[in-house]
Amino acid sequence: MMRLALVLTTILGVGFMAPAHVVAQDDATGVTGAAEATLPRGATFNGVALSGLTVGQGIFVARDGSATGNFQAVLRGISLLGTPQSVTVEGEIQNGFVRADGTASFNGTATVEMGDGTLPLLEVPITVTASTGSLGLILGATELPTATLTAGSITIE
Repeated sequence: MMRLALVLTTILGVGFMAPAHVVAQDDATGVTGAAEATLPRGATFNGVALSGLTVGQGIFVARDGSATGNFQAVLRGISLLGTPQSVTVEGEIQNGFVRADGTASFNGTATVEMGDGTLPLLEVPITVTASTGSLGLILGATELPTATLTAGSITIE
């Protein structure tokens, strides 16, 4: 629960740093939240067997497809050696849209820190699909299975 509080604090700070031109638009949709989620069995990223994630996001999506904001996730898993490993994803969002069903999709680039002492992966393309109960994540060429929220929330309005 401490991780969730830390992510929420980070997101609240991000909301105040968003550029005024997107925040001020009446037609911009906010995609915000801090949550924990589980991933289905078999989910992996770069050799790390994943079980869940903690996510924080503060994004504004305009009708013209532009977006601004930050996305952060910590993927929890087990390394090839059997030890706990956390993969940190910090993304800057540039584009997005909101579907008629209320889900939001946005993309940009991210820095991915594998949590194993190797150099971070830079400028990794990231695509996120968020709803009030789930989160889809594509990192580079790896599409993770949809994660189901277990704590916290994602708001799209």
